[in-house]
Amino acid sequence: MTDLGRVLILAGGLSPEREVSLHSGGRLRDALTRIGIEADLADVDAATLPALAADPPDVVFPVLHGTSGEDGTIREVLDLYDLPYVGALPPACRMAFDKATAKAAIRAAGVATPAAVTLPREAFHDLGAAPLIERIVARLGLPVVVKPRAGGSAFGVTRVEEAGGLAEALMSCFGYHDSALIEQAIAGVEIAVGVLDTGEGPVALPAVEIEPTAGAYDYAARYTAGATSFFTPARLHNDVLRAAAQTALTAHRVLGLRDLSRTDMIVDEDGVAQFLEVNVAPGMTDTSTWPMGLRAAGLDFAVVCRDLAAYASDRPAPRG
Repeated sequence: MTDLGRVLILAGGLSPEREVSLHSGGRLRDALTRIGIEADLADVDAATLPALAADPPDVVFPVLHGTSGEDGTIREVLDLYDLPYVGALPPACRMAFDKATAKAAIRAAGVATPAAVTLPREAFHDLGAAPLIERIVARLGLPVVVKPRAGGSAFGVTRVEEAGGLAEALMSCFGYHDSALIEQAIAGVEIAVGVLDTGEGPVALPAVEIEPTAGAYDYAARYTAGATSFFTPARLHNDVLRAAAQTALTAHRVLGLRDLSRTDMIVDEDGVAQFLEVNVAPGMTDTSTWPMGLRAAGLDFAVVCRDLAAYASDRPAPRG
């Protein structure tokens, strides 16, 4: 590794996940500063590009969540400025951010994932919501989970127990994205498995079991201290944990990710880890599961993030 220079952490932005991103960025900055790394935190706005041109950092660590942060946009911009950065390249981000596309790629790789239907808002408007909802229920059964085709932090996500609740759930979903993914709800244990690669190949971190105190693992349950119990490693049989780790590694490789990722799964009643989605910019907050996996593996958050930044800074920025 070369000596690590100035690390610029990009956070904030204008997505609904802005506050989570700022929290993640602040925690990362404080951790790197604590171990002697020069780290600056920048809120992404109209001043970002002039600042990159006037005083380019040695490496960028994006912790932007949601659209622009995870759909490849900010990575494309960093490539235009020939700046090395931590995380996946733009094409991989686009594939991972689109839940329907990611599910199709993962299913083609032989990984289990709940059955789903993906339809845009226009389909329900132009063809009629009632007959479409009837066919969706006939195909997937109930309950189902309605979620935006792209996005995170459970914004616009609703579990629907009765057919009469689908229309309202779709309206909520369309407030965050123009296309909805309606997915079979799987009963089981919710887990998250992080992946880390600091240059020697991707490795899976210990699985984090997620148990909300009440209700669903929604935005409040994710980011309110005490609202969710986390168990690391997850309280599952070793064979199931190994299979879940393999699912996370498969997702990381199949989608062409690099450096770090987090795969969310449901372990069903048969012990099968069902793929839900993958995140290219895992949260770094106190209640985020990726840092929990690091801690369970005996790894120091600050040191790992320093190593990720150093590995990225040694990597030439892609051109063309």
